[in-house]
Amino acid sequence: MPLAAATPEYKVVVVRSYPHDRMAFTQGFEYHDGKFYEGTGLEGRSTVRVDEVTTGKVLRSVDVPSPIFGEGITVIHNRVIEITWQTHIGFIYRPSDLTRTGEFHYEGEGWGLANDGKRIYFSDGTADIRILDPDSLKEMRRITVHDGEKPVTMLNELEWVRGEIWANIWQTNRIARISPVDGKVLGWIDAAGLLTPEDMGNQPVDVLNGIAYDAATGRVFLTGKLWPKIFEVRVVPKAY
Repeated sequence: MPLAAATPEYKVVVVRSYPHDRMAFTQGFEYHDGKFYEGTGLEGRSTVRVDEVTTGKVLRSVDVPSPIFGEGITVIHNRVIEITWQTHIGFIYRPSDLTRTGEFHYEGEGWGLANDGKRIYFSDGTADIRILDPDSLKEMRRITVHDGEKPVTMLNELEWVRGEIWANIWQTNRIARISPVDGKVLGWIDAAGLLTPEDMGNQPVDVLNGIAYDAATGRVFLTGKLWPKIFEVRVVPKAY
């Protein structure tokens, strides 16, 4: 029996960088209507906000009720959907002013969210991605993410990119490119080395966590928890 082909490996090339609020513990990150929508975490510090792309200026922000720990967000059907870590509750906001308009409940932990315009994808730290109806926010089915025969866990922030689900793998610099059909890992992106020592300075930074995609131009943006920058990148094969 022939050996299975190795999963393709990619790297990132920085196109340019943009300022990012380094106090933002980024949990959810999405490009929508020319702006970044961002969900931040930590108890007593969690927010949902809208950021200007070029300056990093926070245009609008709303606090998540303390001590709830905010997690992933996604924007679909004129609603901002947010999940939280261990409180089994999600919130719904109006994109124009971030007024909270509703809430919903789910079992287990909440980590990351993304959408393809028709469905919402929900990660919970396991190898499963839940697929939700965007209107009722009820779970329809799940896919199990796997690289060959091996389940891939610690799926964190999610993004829909050109027909694939991209997922940060918590506590690593790797991003999985995932088939939304069966959960197969189609490729691995190595995003190590984005921050320089000068970028980090004397203030702490945490892990890579934040993928945003501008479908109109094909731009991909990456950031992390407590990072001072957002990076626009090109993804190329490692042999490039």
